[in-house]
Amino acid sequence: MKIIKKVTRQVPQIDCYNDVNYYQSLQPQADVKLQMSLLIPRTEALKPAVLYFPGGGFTAANYQKYLQQRLALAQAGYVVAAAEYRVVPTPFPNIVYDAKHAIAFLTRHAKEFGIDPQRIGVLGDSAGGYLAQFLATTCGSKTFLPADVKPEETQVAAACSVYGFCDLLTIGQGLNQAFHQSTTATEALLVNGVSYLVDHAAAIGADPEKAKAASPITYVSSDTPPFLVMHGTNDHDVSSYQAEELVTSLKKQGISVTQIMVENAGHGTWEWYQPEIITQIVNWFQQTLPSF
Repeated sequence: MKIIKKVTRQVPQIDCYNDVNYYQSLQPQADVKLQMSLLIPRTEALKPAVLYFPGGGFTAANYQKYLQQRLALAQAGYVVAAAEYRVVPTPFPNIVYDAKHAIAFLTRHAKEFGIDPQRIGVLGDSAGGYLAQFLATTCGSKTFLPADVKPEETQVAAACSVYGFCDLLTIGQGLNQAFHQSTTATEALLVNGVSYLVDHAAAIGADPEKAKAASPITYVSSDTPPFLVMHGTNDHDVSSYQAEELVTSLKKQGISVTQIMVENAGHGTWEWYQPEIITQIVNWFQQTLPSF
């Protein structure tokens, strides 16, 4: 028989709440109902929170994914919310409105969930990274703010983008740029909408100003919170130039930014779910947004 005499690290009990409605709007032919899941450490002190947005190429938003990373953050003392959002064919900027409704929900229910509303971070992979970037670069402002949300309800204290994209015009730079200039690329459908009675088909580069308006990098400022930017060196879906472009822009504004390139990792490949990567993200949030 083995007797364990000492436990060296205290890990809180985690309560899980699935399929929580964070936003619902009843409109003719536009009924919107959005959900999130919550992992809440059972501790007395106010806790920081991390709001996660899943990737899915603007075509899916499975907020039940990325469980290893979310659970690791919860075990480190963070309230972790994972939120779905509307995807194509719903056009931009509704995707950003959804993200702002999600963070506003956490802010409004901070007391119930044990959250310190001044310490909410955002995290996302791929299209979710795009959303995390958007929330961070426009936080606390009226930019793409829903009518029923106050700017102060959208404050972001830290942001982590995992192989996300900051510039819709350069997603495929150096890789498959020809495809990303097609009218069927999902970023083109997101910005231009799908055709119904009227032909909206256009490449993302057909209207550069419109594409820039839908790109998080456009809104980087001296008020942007600290960033962790991660990308794989073997990503064939989203150009690693996206990471370089975002980091350069953040540094120009004097923003604290940590860049991590994962050697040989692709887009959503197995490397991103290993303990070494998960620990890097948890440690960065602990340094930037301490939980204890």
